[in-house]
Amino acid sequence: MDSTILFVVSSLLALSLPLQVEPAKATNPQITVMGVVYCDICSNNTFSRHSYFLAGAEVRIDCMFKAISPRTTEQISFSVNRTTNKYGVYKLEIPSVDGIECAREKAMESSCRASLMWSSSSSCNVPGFRTTSDEIAVKSEQANLCIYSLSALNYRPSKRDITLCEN
Repeated sequence: MDSTILFVVSSLLALSLPLQVEPAKATNPQITVMGVVYCDICSNNTFSRHSYFLAGAEVRIDCMFKAISPRTTEQISFSVNRTTNKYGVYKLEIPSVDGIECAREKAMESSCRASLMWSSSSSCNVPGFRTTSDEIAVKSEQANLCIYSLSALNYRPSKRDITLCEN
């Protein structure tokens, strides 16, 4: 994705976050995993001016978080399905886990993967980017907040509209 598209996606993700972050206890982090799903009208795996975010798409999220601390050997693994909101954003908020401090440098190993399950649009339902584990992690020690933003997933129409997508 080019920098303009990444900025637009990041802005939309930020809109879906609460405006205020309430301080958490130092040992009880708030962990959020999120990403977007869009319709790739031109079937070229990029967000073009004809692309749009898909509301109501179903995404499966698989994550593993493991504390790297002398105090604990906690590990959390889970799989959940989430539906995108009107901006094409899916989000999972993980409850606080005592003993895991996500915002500290090297305090936690994590891996998350998102996979397309089904599209909400009959006109844009052919999977493009089906699975992603690429993430950008944003951590705030002050609020002990960690956000894992996964790369965008997309669907395509079954037929490419040549009039819209000519170079």
